[in-house]
Amino acid sequence: MGYRNLQECVGDLERRGMLLRIGTPLDPRLEIGAVQRRVYRAGGPALLFTNPVNCSFPLLGNLFGTLERTRYIFRDSLADIRCLVDAKINPLSLVKHPMDALKAPFAACRLLPKTVSHAPVLECRTTLPRLPQVVSWPNDGGAFITLPQVYTESPVKPGFGASNLGMYRVQISGNNYVPDKQAGLHYQIQRGIGVHHAEAIERGDLLRVNVFVGGAPSMTVAAVMPLPEGMPEISFAGLLGGHRIPMAPLAGHLPVSAEADFCICGVVDPGKTLPEGPFGDHLGYYSLTHDFPFIQVEAVYHRRDAIWPFTTVGRPPQEDTSFGAFIHELTGPLIPTVVTGVREVHAVDAAGVHPLLLAVASERYVPYASERRPQELLTIANAILGQGQLSLAKYLIIAAHEDAPGLHTHDIAAFFRHMLERVDWRADLHFQTATTIDTLDYSGTGLNEGSKVVIAAAGPPRRILATEVPAGLELPPGFGPARVCLPGILSIQGPRSRQGRGESDPAIEEFCRFYGERSGFDGFPLIIICDDAPFTAATLNNFLWVAFTRSNPATDIYGIGASQYAKHWGCSGPLVIDARLKPFHAPVLEDDPEVERKVESLGAKGGPLEGFI
Repeated sequence: MGYRNLQECVGDLERRGMLLRIGTPLDPRLEIGAVQRRVYRAGGPALLFTNPVNCSFPLLGNLFGTLERTRYIFRDSLADIRCLVDAKINPLSLVKHPMDALKAPFAACRLLPKTVSHAPVLECRTTLPRLPQVVSWPNDGGAFITLPQVYTESPVKPGFGASNLGMYRVQISGNNYVPDKQAGLHYQIQRGIGVHHAEAIERGDLLRVNVFVGGAPSMTVAAVMPLPEGMPEISFAGLLGGHRIPMAPLAGHLPVSAEADFCICGVVDPGKTLPEGPFGDHLGYYSLTHDFPFIQVEAVYHRRDAIWPFTTVGRPPQEDTSFGAFIHELTGPLIPTVVTGVREVHAVDAAGVHPLLLAVASERYVPYASERRPQELLTIANAILGQGQLSLAKYLIIAAHEDAPGLHTHDIAAFFRHMLERVDWRADLHFQTATTIDTLDYSGTGLNEGSKVVIAAAGPPRRILATEVPAGLELPPGFGPARVCLPGILSIQGPRSRQGRGESDPAIEEFCRFYGERSGFDGFPLIIICDDAPFTAATLNNFLWVAFTRSNPATDIYGIGASQYAKHWGCSGPLVIDARLKPFHAPVLEDDPEVERKVESLGAKGGPLEGFI
């Protein structure tokens, strides 16, 4: 039941026509990643690169490239997971469906890993330089493991019960790392490994680390699951994989995932860091070079038939989009049990996940009031921003279920229409001006530092949204053209930003003053100042990416007719978001043209990707 290793999974997918072998020699530097991205965008199959240049291991890409294939991989265990999730929501469901009640204990028994004496992953030894040196983007700082499973145990309470399995990027070459001896370990804030690292620092101990690559597909998905602190990911891997995860003891090291394809064993010195990066990240920019912990590598193991799984991280949608959609399917129903009053929460993938959250919740504080306004919504918003990785959001837009019972956060265009019809910018903006944001987000005031805004809208519609640029719209010098992104949302091209970190921009302040009491933007309560208005308005995804990855609420939100009352800021006219690239922002990811031409040739008639790209 379920795949116990990657070899079983690859064999089954190939038999069913869901995997394509590519024997053409391709370089793990740029070329293989570029092929994976193109096939992902085409909704194509998993890819097994059997003849990579200067590499003795086959590479597996696009394994989770479609939601349908991801569901298929875990088809044997989804019913059991849904049964357990349903029981968490409504224990009476097990009484109504007694056969499910009988199955639930059997599913739960898979939560405990099992100790085994034989581990295929320990059959062979190798070195870091001999691992596949995958480089996804031209300016990456070296080769990275893009689907690592980083395993640690609590120094205070060793064992599986307090373990952590996380997908933290691992740089295996480049920068100042001693070749074959050191590997970068980049983890963002609000990640479980940070608890173990803090314990090691407090005790003055080395933190032991194992990095698994491959193995049961459920281990890869478990490593990205945003589980509650204290719930071991390795237990979820057993539940999702349909079997207890086999772990083998290894003298002097942490236990190893017996069926993994590779395992890197080492230690992290709690008092030392080295420069890591740059690296193309999931916001669509390069995360820059910063000091992060590193692993002093002691041994590298692999199984005889090892396969190296990889992915490309870049501007969404990418393969990790399927991860997010699959995880939402599994855990979405649990959200109302965590925060009372919440109906839905959607971390918007096209906006880079963490920058933008949409939520629907109940507004019941004063059910007898003649007109509904945000009250309980604000309580719920604070609770959402106190939940694990949701706390990294910059923009949280929350609407009342009672205003539109059919409103859903995944219908993004309809959600924005609903919000913009109702929002009152004088009262409905609520800022946290100096707080934490995603480590990979460079729009803030520093690494991990930025701001948040809650936009809470409730009550009846207060305006009709416009869908065409106002006739005769007058713009200040240096601004224009203007384009409609969505009903009520206008993108306006602005001059190149010269703004410093944490500063407001006089050009945008002058833009707002230009209109005074005559806004000229009837039906457009939201204006996005951008570098390229036609690009921003071309697609919904472009609007979401530009508006929310290139702005920091406290410094980049302005308003026409702005005022402040009792330290509450608002505006009587349109809200203005400065979403231009700033001088301190990270560079945008761009493909290598020569590599793209080679990929195109693979899709030509007679090429290995004919019919797929």
